Amino acid sequence: MKKNKFRQPRAVVEPSKDHRHPGTFAVHVPVQGRVKPHLIAQHFATQKAAEDWIHSPEGEEAIDELLARHRK
Repeated sequence: MKKNKFRQPRAVVEPSKDHRHPGTFAVHVPVQGRVKPHLIAQHFATQKAAEDWIHSPEGEEAIDELLARHRK
């Protein structure tokens, strides 16, 4: 049995689609079995700030909790 060598990203930073906060960035987490990724955090002023949040203890914990809820 072959292993899938292409792994889905754990979290992705994209420009926010919220018109009330133009120019901000949001963090989306792809979940297996779901077509649309979950919006987990939003309104970061820069892409770097959003990426830093993903790798922070707070961000890692939030992502782990979301993925754990969907594994059940």
